[in-house]
Amino acid sequence: MNIGIDVRLLSRSITGIGRYSLEMCKALYKQPGITLQLYSPGRISADISDLSNVSKKEKDWNNQLLRQLWAETYLPLWARQGKIDVFWGPAHRLPRWLPKKVARVVTIHDLVWKVMPESMQSSTRLLEKCYMPHAVRNADHIIAASFATATSVKNEFSIPEESVSVVHLASSRKPNETIANEQSEPFFLFVGTVEPRKNLIRLLKAYSQLSESVKNQAKLYIAGGKGWGDENVAAEIELLGIKQHVKMLGYVDEERLSQLYKNCLFLAMPSLYEGFGLPIVEAMSYGKPILTSNNSSMPELAGDAGLLVDALDVNSIRCGLEQMIGSDDVRNSFAKNASYNANQFSWDKSATQLVNIFEKTISHRRGRFE
Repeated sequence: MNIGIDVRLLSRSITGIGRYSLEMCKALYKQPGITLQLYSPGRISADISDLSNVSKKEKDWNNQLLRQLWAETYLPLWARQGKIDVFWGPAHRLPRWLPKKVARVVTIHDLVWKVMPESMQSSTRLLEKCYMPHAVRNADHIIAASFATATSVKNEFSIPEESVSVVHLASSRKPNETIANEQSEPFFLFVGTVEPRKNLIRLLKAYSQLSESVKNQAKLYIAGGKGWGDENVAAEIELLGIKQHVKMLGYVDEERLSQLYKNCLFLAMPSLYEGFGLPIVEAMSYGKPILTSNNSSMPELAGDAGLLVDALDVNSIRCGLEQMIGSDDVRNSFAKNASYNANQFSWDKSATQLVNIFEKTISHRRGRFE
């Protein structure tokens, strides 16, 4: 099977959906009889293109306008030249001019542009609003990152049940007992790009309302690069008078993030919306309990390893923090389920599911056009 893949996100810092693209490519590579052709408007930074059954085509275009132009010109041209069997868009996009015989599959991670448009930059929202409906309507099959996202896609676009499959993400992290503990103080952890949808301001307000004795039991570490709309976070920390209790670490590398997961008391992820909250699965792989929201995909992922709160209610988040920080028994009751839950998510398992979907989609497409 010759698979063409849009890996434009691998030409930038690897976060979120870029991580998904990378890990799925690596897992697909291990499947028997698979050849991958990777297409990108920029230089592929991830270490994957040197594998024996992987080829790549790339430009050196980093300008946003040029990258959009690439998607409508070079991308379909390269797919045609590569004589691929199936084209896979792992990030909400499909090119418009693919050969008729090429099967087409797209992964939809979330519908933020529809569910929470106010949480996105206007330019990003407009691009999603333009390109996602086209991809969904022109795909032979749609992959959803979670059951919550699958339901949203079917409802929003009136897609029949049989045209949508759920293929989960997984954790790439393998807990290492040799990781040192450089933290001399207990802490709980927030992981994610600092942007409005992550609900960090409410988390900070909830934390500030805890008694000093509870705050002294655990600081809040924030690990995540700057995103859109994050300019008020530092000011909010100052205003709330919790600067001595909060550490903003910025973007952290893989080794540092593994260290943080291993040594934290729990992960706090009270997001307003998540198509798939990957930090939840990553934290659980370290046996860590979760405090997260009762909306979208988060209950699906955390399961019985998570304490659920109302993301819109500061008091609900405060009560959750009070329980998780103040009680070893509460944390332990959730933690005992964490590793088992995380083991249900596997990149190899997801790649096998994806290949099966590709096979059926190729067969169906050829039946129509040959």
